[in-house]
Amino acid sequence: MGKLTTHVLDTAAGKPGMGIRVDLYRVADSERTLIDTRHTNSDGRCDTPLLEGTKFERGQYELLFHVGAYFEASGVTLPEPKFLDEVVLRFGIADAETHYHVPLLISPYSYSTYRGS
Repeated sequence: MGKLTTHVLDTAAGKPGMGIRVDLYRVADSERTLIDTRHTNSDGRCDTPLLEGTKFERGQYELLFHVGAYFEASGVTLPEPKFLDEVVLRFGIADAETHYHVPLLISPYSYSTYRGS
């Protein structure tokens, strides 16, 4: 069976993004349904997969990363409103037998992602 994992790297500070709230949604017919909320650990990862087993299904999903709160807690001086407060990554799972890893690289003014392994 496949699984979904994520991790966050703070590229501005050169360290894992610890304590970041991550909300996982399933998206169907333009409606979002919250599946789970987690926080990243000291390595910037969630302790267990966000989805796995019978809950890991084909479809559209969304990860919502609360990066503004993370940067504030880290002591970064941010403008108001913040340039980045919540980062939304919407992606599709086409193969429920595969590991989907969706990392996020962040700074107060930019982010990037890719499909990892």
